[in-house]
Formats: sequence, C-alpha cells, structure tokens
Amino acid sequence: MERVKRVFRRTPSYQPLLENGGADTDHGNDWDERDGREGEKKFSWMDYLIFMLIGVAMLWAWNMFLAAGPYFQRRFQSSPWVLKNFQAAELSISTVANLGAMLLLTNLQARANYPGRIIWSLVINMVAFTLLAISTRLFTSVSAGVYFGFVLVMVLAASLAAGLCQNGVFAYVSGFGREEYPQGIMTGQAVAGVLPCIAQIVSVMGAPAKDKGNGVPEQSSTSAFSYFLTATAVSLLTLVAFLYLVARNRDKHGKKLVPDNAPAEDAVRRSVPMLTLLSKLRWLAGAVFLTFGITMVFPVFTQKIESVNPPAPDNHFPITQPASFIPLAFLFWNSGDLVGRLCTGIPALRLTSRPKLVFILSVARVIFIPMYLLCNIRNEGAKIPSDFFYLVIVQFLFGLTNGFIGSTCMMGAVDWVDPEEREAAGGFMGLCLVSGLTVGSLLSFLAAGS
Repeated sequence: MERVKRVFRRTPSYQPLLENGGADTDHGNDWDERDGREGEKKFSWMDYLIFMLIGVAMLWAWNMFLAAGPYFQRRFQSSPWVLKNFQAAELSISTVANLGAMLLLTNLQARANYPGRIIWSLVINMVAFTLLAISTRLFTSVSAGVYFGFVLVMVLAASLAAGLCQNGVFAYVSGFGREEYPQGIMTGQAVAGVLPCIAQIVSVMGAPAKDKGNGVPEQSSTSAFSYFLTATAVSLLTLVAFLYLVARNRDKHGKKLVPDNAPAEDAVRRSVPMLTLLSKLRWLAGAVFLTFGITMVFPVFTQKIESVNPPAPDNHFPITQPASFIPLAFLFWNSGDLVGRLCTGIPALRLTSRPKLVFILSVARVIFIPMYLLCNIRNEGAKIPSDFFYLVIVQFLFGLTNGFIGSTCMMGAVDWVDPEEREAAGGFMGLCLVSGLTVGSLLSFLAAGS
C-alpha cells in the first residue's frame, strides 16, 4: 500500500505559494502534510474513491442514452423523420443545455452552494432515469412523436443535471487544494466510458432478440430497462457516498472547504471575475478547451470507419462486422482515455507546472484528424489498410492524449490561483471543458458531412 501511495503522492516541481512568510503550523490530523500548499488537505483514499465515483456518475447517464440507441430506434421506427434526426436532436439539446447551465452557474459564485448543486444533480438524474425505465414497461403504444418529446425532456433534464454536477464538483474539489482529487474525477469519467462499450460488444455478439409482437424486441426492451435502472442506481449510490464525504469533512471546512487558519468570511464569498481567472489560467483553460473540442471529431469518424478485414462467411459473430467493430473502436478510444487519466497520477509524468507545454500538446492533437482520413471510411478503402493502425495508433493514442491532457488541465488549476479563488477556478475550468465539447460537437457536423 505504501508503494501505491508513493505513486500518487505529489512531488511539487513549482515554487509553493505560502502566506505568512511560509510558516507551517499544525492544524489537526486532516490538515497536516500540506506539501507546502496553503489550505491543502491531507490526502485520503476514501475521498479519492468518492470523487472517482462522482466522475462515473457524471458521464454514466449520457452513456446510457447512447447504449439505449437501438431501443430508441425501435420506438421511433414509425416516424422516418424522428428516426433520422433523434440522435442529432439529443446531442444539440444536451450540449446547448449543458453549456447554458455552466455559463449561468459560473456567474453565480457569491452564494453558491456547491455541495447542494451536486446533490440536486444526482436527484434530477434519479428522477429522469427512473421515468425512462418506467417508459420501457408502460405507455409503449404511444406515438413516436409523443415518445420523442418525452425523451427530449429527459435529455434536457439530464443535461441540466450534468451542468450542475460539473460546476459543483470541480468547484467543490478545488477547495481541497489537492491535484489528486480532480484526477480521480477524470478517471471516473473514463471508467464510465469503458464499461458501456464492453456491454455493447457483448450484446451484439449475443443471440438476436425475439420480437414480443408490439414492435419492440424483448431483449432490446429489457436491455433499455436495465440501462436506465442502472443509471438510477449509480446516481443513488453516488448520492449516499457524497453525503458521507460532506459529513466527514464538514467539521474542518464546512461547505466552503477552507482550513482552520483561513480568514473569517461572511456568508457571501467573494466573486472572482472570469477575466481574472482567464488571466491566471489562460494556458490551461485554452488547453482544456482545445483538447475536448478536437476530441469531438472522434465519434463522427468512429461511426463511419469499418474494418479492413471482412468477416469470414462461416463466422456467425465476427468482431469485424460493423455492429461489433464500431463498439470495439469506441472501447479502444475509451481505454486509451482511461490510461491517460491514470498516468497523471504518476508524479514523474505530471505537467501541471508547465502550462505552456500542455497548451502546445493540446494544439498538436489536431494531427489525429488527417490520420482518421487514412482509415477505411465507409468501406471505401484505406490509405493504410491496417486495423492495428486504426485501433491502436489512432484510436488508443487519441484517447490517451485526451485523458492525459484533459486531466492535467483540471488538476493544475489549483496551483495557479490564490486559495480563496480555487472554487471559482474549478467552476471556470469546468466551463471551459464544456465549451470545448459544445464547439467541437457543432464543428463535428462538418466532418459528418464529409
């Protein structure tokens, strides 16, 4: 266990920012070993795992929407327009609602209750996905248009919940003053991307579903019910864990997450202008924006690229058929993303003290876009006819750089602002991340039309 702790223990390569002439006084068991950082809480594996669980819950809901795509196709098959446009509508509503929520919440700092935002996001998710699970058992005979409207309302609710959670958790975790906890959140998000891919591959490789007679196959309906109920369970488990996290840390810093020696504050925290945060975090903020903006091209290409090796005629469940090869490609990307986020937990690989280098690396990721063009798009032939090149060199490494650079940006924000600005900085970095996703998703339509 000590070896594992040493792997994740931070060894600062920057000049520590200390107040009061650098004096270090003891403030109890929870606030010792501060590694030279003002107000830095002692590392706790329990806190780390809870933040990782919050990261899982943050993206698990949206991944369940993606996993239930075949079920939605069955429900919308009576309306060609809805069937063709429901995925684009879901994406548009999700990104716009998420960004709008982040913009609003980032500007509401003074009386912000960040733990409350996290709690409300989890409650909204539980309600939304419970209703979605019920919809797979009841009201299955409603028209495609009515069900489409219901699904969009649920997407809107889940997107607003995601905005609440992203703003709340990145602000809340920044108050701890430790780089490891944001890395735990980012790792949890990657885990939430890997598991659904595995489930999809197993589902495709299984036996075909039998039709129940009402237009919805039994396995598809049951799978969708399981997906939605699982999202509810994950949110409930996360809520219980987070309430425990708040309770065990309240005695030291309450909802404001400040150490015992912090100056007294009134109920209203000082609002930090976004321009002030941008001036201090411009390299990391720009890097996280570019990283996730460029990343949004990968779902478009992944849906269009097929294996260069056609499935054998006598193979009933070939991994190279599009129905299984596409989830496999997603699995490689998400696995790389997970490895990249885990790598930021190794002190020797951390770049949080070199924000300009991180920005340069984020710009360099644009090289992956022409690399996709070398692959077998729409089965029209590949410039480099190799599934290994596509899955490992393109997908895995693209995911790895996304996870590594994205996590580095979120972890490093606390090092470049004053202690009283950390919460606002966390929310600001979350806004930059979501802005990158939104701009990238809109620009990805250009790639989709190519």
